[in-house]
Amino acid sequence: MRRGMEVALLALVLTGCGSGDRAREQAAGSAEPSATKEAARPAAFARCATCHQTAPGRNGIGPSLAGVYGAPAAHEPTYAYSGAMRSSGLVWDEATLDAYLADPRNVVPGTKMVFPGVRDPAERTALIEYLKTL
Repeated sequence: MRRGMEVALLALVLTGCGSGDRAREQAAGSAEPSATKEAARPAAFARCATCHQTAPGRNGIGPSLAGVYGAPAAHEPTYAYSGAMRSSGLVWDEATLDAYLADPRNVVPGTKMVFPGVRDPAERTALIEYLKTL
C-alpha cells in the first residue's frame, strides 16, 4: 500500500514538471507511452535529431523542422540558410521531401546539409509522415 502511495505522489509531483502523462501511465501500470508526437517519432529520426530540433524557432546545426511540411524551403526566419536553399523554390511536400531526404546534395546543390541521405524508402516514408505532425 505504501509503495502505491509513493508512486501516486511521484506522479502528482511530476505532473507539475510536464512529465505527468508518463508518470500517470507508470503509476497506473501501463508500459505503453502516451500518444504524443515524441512517441510517434520514428527511429530513423535519430539521425535527423543530431542537427534538427522539432520545437518552433529552436534551431540546431540545421533549422527547426516545426511546420516544415507544406512550407517553402528556407521558411524558418531565424535560421541562416545557404543561398542554394533560399533560391531553390522548393515546397516541402511528400515528393520533394522524399527526393531531398534520399539525396539532399543532388536535389539542392550547394546546400549546407552534409547528410548523405536516407536510402531506405520505408524510412523516408516514416520520416515524412512524422514531419507532417510537426
